[in-house]
Amino acid sequence: MPERDPGGPGPSPLPEISLVIPVYNEEPNLPPLAGEIRQTMQALGRPYEVLLVDDGSTDGSLATMTRLATQDPAVRVIRQARNAGQSAALDAGFRHARGAIVVTLDADLQNDPADIPLLLARLEGGAGSGASGGSGVSLGACDVVCGVRMGRRDSWVRRLSSGIANAVRNRLTDESVTDVGCTLRACRAEYLRRIPAWKGMHRFLPTLLRMEGARIAEVGVSHRPRRFGKPKYNIRNRIWRASADLLGVRWLQSRWIDRRLAEEVEVCNQTAIGSPSGCSDSSSSPAASLSNGSRRSGGKPASSPAPSGT
Repeated sequence: MPERDPGGPGPSPLPEISLVIPVYNEEPNLPPLAGEIRQTMQALGRPYEVLLVDDGSTDGSLATMTRLATQDPAVRVIRQARNAGQSAALDAGFRHARGAIVVTLDADLQNDPADIPLLLARLEGGAGSGASGGSGVSLGACDVVCGVRMGRRDSWVRRLSSGIANAVRNRLTDESVTDVGCTLRACRAEYLRRIPAWKGMHRFLPTLLRMEGARIAEVGVSHRPRRFGKPKYNIRNRIWRASADLLGVRWLQSRWIDRRLAEEVEVCNQTAIGSPSGCSDSSSSPAASLSNGSRRSGGKPASSPAPSGT
């Protein structure tokens, strides 16, 4: 069945951009969030979809999401059979996303959808601004752009605990992520499909993606106070789980298999009468490719350059 066009009655192309938004008891936040997303994405002028992933909400979130989907054909609703946590909701969104680029953000209105064009511009090598770079300068394409919350609008307890946890994670995983707690990110979907899914993975997404060879960059984004509802995380419900997950990621880093190391060696076969088959000339042979430093267009490098730091 052809896709409906969010801007008209006819069919539309598959989305270029998929917005994945985990939702757990965020009923009053959803209508204004949907309106802000629609305003930003329609102004951007690129095909998109919005995946609202209900993580077993017990309020009216699911009914609100369903209503929004009937009003806007760009909105899709994914329902978890039970509450399974943010990592499971994100993974469900990644698996259902159709866009080549995936943008993640929270449903609590603290992430500003107006920052999405900044992430996309940095992802595609345009001018960027933020914690690690100036503005108006072409910085080169990358694979993942992580938001860094500027002027964070949370209590001092949440800011302090988040800062300590971020520093410990960076130290033990040899990372340099400025704000791993910021859900607002843009990523090339191919990398998200490679990483393992497990409870707690959302706290280490930049690290897992870098292990898969993704080039990571950061962009400063705005942060807004929560208007409705209550935060889902606090020190008590995440310190022990996060600590266990951290040890698991350390183990995973030490045992990681880099699949980029393997490639098929192309050879020229001889036919029954001795004439070469499937070979063009010496310049396209594996030996020639190695001697002149070039590669065949279909091959992958044995090892990719080290990803850029954040």
